[in-house]
Amino acid sequence: MRSHYCGQLNETLVDQTVTLCGWVHRRRDHGGVIFLDMRDRDGIAQVVVDPDTAEAFATADRARSEFVLRISGRVRLRPEGTQNPKMPTGMVEVLAKEVEVLNTAATPPFQLDEHGKVGEEVRLKYRYVDLRRPEMIEKLRLRSRISHHVRAFLEGQGFLDIETPILTRATPEGARDYLVPSRTHPGSFFALPQSPQLFKQLLMVSGFDRYYQIAKCFRDEDLRADRQPEFTQIDIEASFVEEDDIMGITESMIRALFQDVLDVELPEFPRMTWTDAMDRYGSDKPDLRIPLMLVDVDDLMKQVDFQVFSGPANADDGRVAALKVPGGASMSRKVIDDYTKFVGIYGAKGLAWIKVNERAKGIEGLQSPIVKFMENVIEELLDRVGAEDGDIVLFGADKASVVNEALGALRVKLGEDLNLYTHDWAPLWVVDFPMFEAEDNGRLTPLHHPFTSPSCSPEELKANPASALSRAYDMVLNGTELGGGSIRIHDQQMQSTVFEILGIGEEEAREKFGFLLDALHYGAPPHGGLAFGLDRLVMLMAGARTIREVIAFPKTQSASCPMTDAPGEVSVDQLRELNIRLRQKAKVEGQE
Repeated sequence: MRSHYCGQLNETLVDQTVTLCGWVHRRRDHGGVIFLDMRDRDGIAQVVVDPDTAEAFATADRARSEFVLRISGRVRLRPEGTQNPKMPTGMVEVLAKEVEVLNTAATPPFQLDEHGKVGEEVRLKYRYVDLRRPEMIEKLRLRSRISHHVRAFLEGQGFLDIETPILTRATPEGARDYLVPSRTHPGSFFALPQSPQLFKQLLMVSGFDRYYQIAKCFRDEDLRADRQPEFTQIDIEASFVEEDDIMGITESMIRALFQDVLDVELPEFPRMTWTDAMDRYGSDKPDLRIPLMLVDVDDLMKQVDFQVFSGPANADDGRVAALKVPGGASMSRKVIDDYTKFVGIYGAKGLAWIKVNERAKGIEGLQSPIVKFMENVIEELLDRVGAEDGDIVLFGADKASVVNEALGALRVKLGEDLNLYTHDWAPLWVVDFPMFEAEDNGRLTPLHHPFTSPSCSPEELKANPASALSRAYDMVLNGTELGGGSIRIHDQQMQSTVFEILGIGEEEAREKFGFLLDALHYGAPPHGGLAFGLDRLVMLMAGARTIREVIAFPKTQSASCPMTDAPGEVSVDQLRELNIRLRQKAKVEGQE
């Protein structure tokens, strides 16, 4: 029906007849001549309809915003003074000869160029309209290019694209499963995969040396800007590899992707241990663009006459850390109070501070309600954090986990508020993660998943599981975890040892992972892999605020879809087929 996309028009087509199909982006009537801005996925073209073509003019006269039109006409240069060099098609226009209305349109719920004036809920309800915006088209076009590049790169490296099941069984992977009742097996349920983890390991046992998949994954967890209940993962697994092999392949892929798609040459990917990341930045995905760093001062605070500091400093699980903010002494008390409320979100009970006004004057040159409690260590403290005149030093003192989370988040917020970013892109590998983490009840849980290989023998692991490190690695970019992976457990003895430490008995292990344990008996090769969050990757490369902006039909933060009203109720007949009966709540005399 068309000869060209609107965005393809340029000076090379002058005097040629073209046919365009698209939507009316804007209609203007200038002294009896009608101007239509026609829009499709490729761009916008200006169409001129004059009264000399009576039928076309009459049709254009009744066209309104978002009408679907088919227009044929001659391409010509725009008159001098009306050209728009900032617009790809801004040097030419189409003098229409024929205008056909393919479909009318109701008044849209919002004007596309005024989308910022409506809430996200409205834009998601009318997502098919929101997706017409050029910005959204560009983001999804970018997503398509990224997917294409990833596939081409991995195919070139000998990886095979293999699909894995969507209907599978529930396995513990850190979040709640989405369950699907089975009609043919009453009382039994499928689970939607949180990742293809077990199946890709089975593919390695099957001899498929290199596998990849752009896979849908499902997790029923609390949502935020970079989470969705269903998301897309670039899943990669290979046999006969070490950590450096997987990290080398995937780093090369990301570097080539940024170079080819964004014309950005990423710097070298430094490596940092998990312990260093937590100690220096309070996060296992630090944003290295921000030149602020946490400094341990526990040893200085053990003897100070200030229980808020000395208590955590002397506790086994406590930490006292300082965060110097250059030039921060100009912060008002209100700003400091606002930051105190901010760290409270992460469990911090307060935010102590010292303003360094004139350090040469000693205590007299400092401004803080806590200086009087630490006169004997103040000089060593200021030396350690490198404080100079005009700086402010902020403190966190509590359990190490609370201090890390609170000051880590504050560091990022200060970077945003004070625009402290030193460069555009900061990639990083975080390595040497702990194998396990302890819950409040003392029980150990896997920091990643129970199929991650430890960096020690089964005997050493059993003897000291709390201090064991895993062969895991995360790729981080600008404070966002792009992907994570590990070398997997490939022998049954090590897998059984890990299950034992996690309190998963033989019967439970057989019930949940019997097929994997069986496979490990049949010649499983050493293998490992990495999974990237495609949505997060596109979000960063597009400069978007949330992954909802780079997903065609996302869910809200309450895991619902305003457009389809999902999730929704189903009929009694459907439930009866699945042998499910809903328990209805009824209030009787004030009781449920």
